Amino acid sequence: MNSRGVFHLISYLTFVIGLAMVICSGVSRIFNESLDYTKSFLISGIITLLFALLLGVLTKGNINLTRRDGFGVVTFGWIVITLFGSLPYLLSGVINQPISALFETMSGFTTTGASVLSNLEYQPKSILFWRSLTQWLGGMGVLVLCVAILPFLGVGGMQIFRAEMPGPSKDRLTPRITTTAKLLWGVYLALTLVQVLALFYIGNMNWFDSICHTFSTIATGGFSTKTSSIGSFNSTSVDVIIIIFMFLSGINFALHYHALRGKPFTYFKDSEFRFYGILLLVVITIVFFSIFNAGVGSISTCLLKGTFTTVALITGTGFSSINYDEWPNAIRILLVGMMFFGGCAGSTTGGMKIIRINIMVKKMVREIRVFMRPSAVIHTKLDKKPVESSIVAQISTFFAIFVLIFAVGSFIMSFFTPDLETAVSSVVATLGGVGPGLSHVGPMENYAEIPLTGQAFLTFLMLLGRLELYTVLVLLLPSFWKK
Repeated sequence: MNSRGVFHLISYLTFVIGLAMVICSGVSRIFNESLDYTKSFLISGIITLLFALLLGVLTKGNINLTRRDGFGVVTFGWIVITLFGSLPYLLSGVINQPISALFETMSGFTTTGASVLSNLEYQPKSILFWRSLTQWLGGMGVLVLCVAILPFLGVGGMQIFRAEMPGPSKDRLTPRITTTAKLLWGVYLALTLVQVLALFYIGNMNWFDSICHTFSTIATGGFSTKTSSIGSFNSTSVDVIIIIFMFLSGINFALHYHALRGKPFTYFKDSEFRFYGILLLVVITIVFFSIFNAGVGSISTCLLKGTFTTVALITGTGFSSINYDEWPNAIRILLVGMMFFGGCAGSTTGGMKIIRINIMVKKMVREIRVFMRPSAVIHTKLDKKPVESSIVAQISTFFAIFVLIFAVGSFIMSFFTPDLETAVSSVVATLGGVGPGLSHVGPMENYAEIPLTGQAFLTFLMLLGRLELYTVLVLLLPSFWKK
């Protein structure tokens, strides 16, 4: 690995995070908070900026990234920004334990939404803004932002883009990867602006709540400024707006780009989008009838809350408008299962991604058909095109590794949690980038009661899930470090 080149690029990434902290110190002054909170962000920002400048100077030189270097930039980059991103929590005294601060920060940058904070209405607004901002920066990917704004990264930018962007397919909208990164961030900014305006003018939220919840929605993160999340607003219009933008954020952003270019039917030509839409409709229907029969509320209430919860958990946003942990056990099991799925590749969601699930389903159907007719030549197809056997094998391996990590992680977390529901759901909720789980980490609870060792393990799972397993696991191979 080219350590000098890797850490030189990380210096730019760290510089962006330092600037974000300085901005948050301004937010603190806008709301006339105690100078202690302003100083915590200002000092954190200055420390981060100085580190970035020093690291940049010490590692200055020509940059030529290989695929291996791309993995190093992404993994070590996320670790570095998490370390510095935890400073505002510690210096302000909002979170006293370093591991808990790292947990909260990693949850932000990975857009997981798991939190150790409670009584959010009484927390400093600058801290709440920082939480949401970390999710927004992590949603499209801070490194993709660097690829977009640093032209010289065009040489090795594709290596970062492949390792950073979630999902098995990384669409290049243009021949130049820097231009592709700019276009994707342009779409990201456009959706952000539209939702902020919708929540303010239609949902009647104030500007602060509109911005914070938009940051968390577009990034499919789930951090809220309210302890009861979206349910505290008790607003149908807010629920509907957030449902729409959670759904949109779960779609490949390349499809949004083509739609904005006047090709809206591109959505329906994409098999992953069709699978995503059908899956949501099926699960929403099952949830609706189940909770209505259970007497949760009226038809309209069950339809709205069932739709909101389904979209929030499948996309990994993790917002809650109702305590779904009180719903029938069958629905709770179904919703936990959906946490594995995630949204489309190229979106801001976590989980396995719909395209992998789609191909796995097609692969299983193919194997059954071949079992019936051993001599038949049957291909696994996607969008009417055969999928290469190497890709199918890679996806099968990813699926196996994901399930294995989930199983081992659940066993490990059983030592740190009071019941099996908490252990299992905490692992899938962090590995899948969802946030809330069931029982003691349910939608009306948080992760504060998890022991620090358990929080540290879940922090690792968040990084592992956000970077699609391979990007982190490859660093554990001895061959990675050989020249």
